[in-house]
Amino acid sequence: MKFTRKKLEKYADVLWWGLTTARKGRFKKGDIVLLRFDLPALPLAEVVQEKLLGLGMNVVTRALMNPTMEHNFYKLSNTSQLTFKVPGEKELYQALNGGIYLYAPASLRHLKDVDPKRIGKVAVAKKYLRDILNKREEKGLFGWTLCMYPTEALAKEASLSLEEYSVQVIKACYLDKREPVDQWNSIYKEATAIKKWLNALPIQDLHVESDNVDLKITPGQQRKWVGISGHNIPSFELFISPDWRGTQGVYYANQPSYRTGNYVEGVKLLFKDGRVTRAYADKGQEFLIKQIRMDKGASRVGEFSLTDKRFSRINKFMANTLYDENYGGRYGNCHLALGASYSDTYAGDPSRLTQKKKERLGFNDSALHWDLVNTEKKTITAILKGGKRVLIYENGKFKY
Repeated sequence: MKFTRKKLEKYADVLWWGLTTARKGRFKKGDIVLLRFDLPALPLAEVVQEKLLGLGMNVVTRALMNPTMEHNFYKLSNTSQLTFKVPGEKELYQALNGGIYLYAPASLRHLKDVDPKRIGKVAVAKKYLRDILNKREEKGLFGWTLCMYPTEALAKEASLSLEEYSVQVIKACYLDKREPVDQWNSIYKEATAIKKWLNALPIQDLHVESDNVDLKITPGQQRKWVGISGHNIPSFELFISPDWRGTQGVYYANQPSYRTGNYVEGVKLLFKDGRVTRAYADKGQEFLIKQIRMDKGASRVGEFSLTDKRFSRINKFMANTLYDENYGGRYGNCHLALGASYSDTYAGDPSRLTQKKKERLGFNDSALHWDLVNTEKKTITAILKGGKRVLIYENGKFKY
């Protein structure tokens, strides 16, 4: 199954659905949309640009560095070059109304010999741009979405042929359907009902149990479950940014993870009083520990997520977090993210969520956001205020 012109047009339609669904405010002609893409995604980028221009958007295009250029940047740059702020970039981000990122890596391991501290330094230096967009999003001035375009590098790391990999992408995004946007609207409606049910429960804590996980998550005050909001294509997860201070116990990620050219497998995290006190990995432990030490918030939880297998058609490991965190398969998945929290999980007006209030409510702040996925058979029990226990997730499905 290949990406024909027709499927690329359907993909562009779904991305526009994602972008308009993700933004609280409406798009209007003349709005500025930043279209960033890895070079292998050029066929899709051309079709997306064409659609955006036809809708009256002002499209700013940015082709990202290829593996050689990115490796050169991290290996050869001095500290000043690593933290260099591009003139005009701040002003551009302050004016953006939309952002679309087409992820299509030509390599997943080209940065494996780069010191993670150098990569972390860049992430910290660019955090101010993310903060700008977060504030604009909270005010309804900005929306974003992203997707993935298949490459030989991704297929190889997932031990699939490019055709097999492409089939998973096409199925996951419902591009094999006559009207994929109708499918997404249907999923959005069902997910909205589940979120309404979850948000009506007076949950004090969540107890996550599997063969290798025994973890307590504290949702915290003034929180709400969100997800399937258009931000990621595909996305089937419902998630919350918990009060990081209540995290206790053991978490295990049985799905491997690729991050900035590094491969990490079999991650085990021990939490006490909200922080990772011990971290182990069967592969990539040194990298794992350096990431957790990136900044003060990198050892804390910023997100907890559940995927219902009835929505997701993804049933293979894809060597890509966007897909692996939305894995359906036999038992669905849960994942937690170390690092930054999401302000849209605040039950009030996110634009009024000041830094001081975030700290008081236990929203985490970090330059890191790293999703770590568990696909084991598991149960999630909600401990309600008053002590009652309610099973909310079992065998990959919400008990709604």
